[in-house]
Amino acid sequence: MEHLIQHFRKDEQPFIEQVVGWQREVEDRYAPKLTDFLDPRQRFIVASVIGQSEGLHVSTEGIFNNPERKRALIAPSYFEPEQDEFQVTVFSLQYPSKFVQLRHPDVLGALLSLGMDRSKYGDIRVAENVIQFAVEAEVADYVRANLISIGKVKVHIEEVGNAPLIQSEDQWLEKSCTVSSMRLDVVLSTVLNISRQKSQSLITAGRVKVNWTIREGVAFELQEGDIISVRGFGRLKVIMTEGRTKKDKIRLQIGHLEQKM
Repeated sequence: MEHLIQHFRKDEQPFIEQVVGWQREVEDRYAPKLTDFLDPRQRFIVASVIGQSEGLHVSTEGIFNNPERKRALIAPSYFEPEQDEFQVTVFSLQYPSKFVQLRHPDVLGALLSLGMDRSKYGDIRVAENVIQFAVEAEVADYVRANLISIGKVKVHIEEVGNAPLIQSEDQWLEKSCTVSSMRLDVVLSTVLNISRQKSQSLITAGRVKVNWTIREGVAFELQEGDIISVRGFGRLKVIMTEGRTKKDKIRLQIGHLEQKM
């Protein structure tokens, strides 16, 4: 446990301990454990922890194509889950799109106002005339009964069933760069081609998240696999470090998902 924790950040330790608890539960009961929806960083931690156990493996499912959020099933290695065992329901929202346009934050805000944590919901997909979102099947009936409006807009909710799912059109653009350090402000300044002062002001204003957590410290140290969201600039991910240059700068492989207007 101590050997594992030292490779992660201090504020991730409570989640690591939770994953270790799941691992022990599966080992003791020899039965699968289904988690809530997890973001990519959480899934990386789950895979790292469970990977220490020879008799267990992890499967994930988010229903949509290229989903960001997935439920994980931790199970004995012989267990091969079917899709329905992940217990994910996808709903479609119909609303008067000719008169109003709902956005992702509007939908997420309405879902959270139902009194459940973000972990109960998967991806939210927004198209021109329809919205779809994934939810844990265990709470699907509650969501169906209580989500009747988003702000002042009345919505009609129904299960998607066999209807086509909204496809993700996100494309990560990859590029290489060199940075003097892995500090958050340094990497943002280099990758976004903005001044160091501008990157620092974005961070201290709470406009930057690393792995879905707001980070307001400009000297926060990034690691491989980190996903950075910058309001107004889109998302970045640290794909890998590629050693150092002769001038002792760090070579980075970076992915950039630009914000769609």
